[in-house]
Amino acid sequence: MLVIGLTGGIASGKSTVSKRLHDEYGLTVIDADQIAREIVEPGKPAYNHIVEYFSTRIPDLINRENGSLNRTALGRYVFVHKEELQVLNSLTHPEVRKEIIRRVLSSWIHFEKLCVLDVPLLFESRMDELCGSTLCIVCDREIQLQRLLKRNPEWTRQDCENRIDNQMSNDERKERADVVLDNDTTLDVLYDRLDKSIRRMQPSTAWTYLEVLCPPITFLSAAFCFLRNLLRRSQFESSYKRANLKKVE
Repeated sequence: MLVIGLTGGIASGKSTVSKRLHDEYGLTVIDADQIAREIVEPGKPAYNHIVEYFSTRIPDLINRENGSLNRTALGRYVFVHKEELQVLNSLTHPEVRKEIIRRVLSSWIHFEKLCVLDVPLLFESRMDELCGSTLCIVCDREIQLQRLLKRNPEWTRQDCENRIDNQMSNDERKERADVVLDNDTTLDVLYDRLDKSIRRMQPSTAWTYLEVLCPPITFLSAAFCFLRNLLRRSQFESSYKRANLKKVE
């Protein structure tokens, strides 16, 4: 089974692509955002840790009517206080990763050819290390801003800019991803590019069954992908540091 990591900046069109992959191809899409919402429901361990740490910092952290997290207030706070975003990620990412791995294994057991990890912070959270291929959706920054303002009318333009600026840049995503799809034009163009990419990625039925029926092959294939991704990450980070040093000089 091929695990495809799907990522992209906020309001880039990633959710549109995710829906297309599910509806048109019938692929299992493991939505990290949905999982992230589930693991912070009242009473869950991550919820308790977040309340314990942030309740003194964010007065309106809890919605009084049902005890759920006020995600807007929490998001606004951590995107202004960048060091606190790292704390929030440390409280939620381990739980998200566990659930993602569980769902990937379920897809593998059911002889699925492809499954998709829909993860906005795919590279930042190192979830790309689990993927056989990565697909990145990008668009112009101004288009992102306009989509965000339309989708979230309660956010100010500054709120939107903070969220974009606190994510990895499109240039960095493009360098890391195996496949990059631009979403600056029409949906028809985006779908055509996506369809061609998925057809190239899709493994054969024979290989899919061989992986499940012969676990050592699965292990070797997964180990190869993992090591390859570690090497690529190391090479990228080294070149990125050298580029930044040159800028400083």
